[in-house]
Amino acid sequence: MKRILLIATGGTIASRETGDGLAPGISAEGLLELVPGIEGKVSVRCAELLALDSTNMTPEHWLMIARCVRENFDKYDGFVITHGTDTLAYTAAALSYLIKGSSKPIVLTGAQKPIGFDSTDSKENLRDAFLCAASDMPGVSIVFDHKVILGTRAKKTRSKSFSAFESINYPDLGVIRDGELLRFIRQECGREPEFSDRLDTRVALLKLIPGTDREVLDFLFSRSAAVVIESYGVGGLPESGGFYECVGEWLRRGRFVVLTTQVENEGSDLGVYHVGHRLKRELGVMEAYDMTTEAVIAKLMWILAKTKDPAEVEKLFYTPVAMDMFPR
Repeated sequence: MKRILLIATGGTIASRETGDGLAPGISAEGLLELVPGIEGKVSVRCAELLALDSTNMTPEHWLMIARCVRENFDKYDGFVITHGTDTLAYTAAALSYLIKGSSKPIVLTGAQKPIGFDSTDSKENLRDAFLCAASDMPGVSIVFDHKVILGTRAKKTRSKSFSAFESINYPDLGVIRDGELLRFIRQECGREPEFSDRLDTRVALLKLIPGTDREVLDFLFSRSAAVVIESYGVGGLPESGGFYECVGEWLRRGRFVVLTTQVENEGSDLGVYHVGHRLKRELGVMEAYDMTTEAVIAKLMWILAKTKDPAEVEKLFYTPVAMDMFPR
């Protein structure tokens, strides 16, 4: 019988009604009691790590989760992490870098409705997550609404529906049908995972809107080691307003810039239009291509904790990890 560690962090799945709205209040053991049958198929132990609404999740909490997996890695065959849905994709991406190349399943799941509600997706998501954690599917994934999504490719695309997550620019790893896992893709993994225990959180995100003031970008650069700019379409910056000069100045001062797109699917391509071509040809900004914004941010935090050397940062950024981008 497979040994699975259930790591609870809170979220809607473990929430109860309060006078001020839903708040986490159900323990890991309490979740298991409400989903009979799981412990008959696998041997489960619980780690009550956090009890957070995922809005309150921070990079320090990502490190706590990764540390919990590391300390227990040799004791268990797989891991299930219950988590709120709002920042679930960020945590899944971060764990993909912090626990690189895991040969064991590290499965994140949650719910759109608390487990105590009559109409809830919690129980099916938990059953599916344990099924995947007991399988031979390695690496970090999100299991939600009967889909298995790569940790670096997940994005929450619906705020209320049970089908809350999509895999962006990459196929689902598999699906669960009638209690059986149908695996389409198996992640690559090493014999031993490469654990990391540091992140540089000085990464900022600017969502470009028409009329954005250059001073906003200057402010972000002044407080950050790297800025991710979500531009329009295939990517670029306005030719007026001093944006090009701003980016150039801060690059020369040792900051890092990644251009990505606000469009969920198909990714960026800075070479298409003049507004993007100059950024890559003359300034050498990095480009996210088909990566999710969640993965870009987590990857930069992971990289910048390792090195600040521009050549090394660029090399690591463009080296695919857990299929977070197609090789360039």
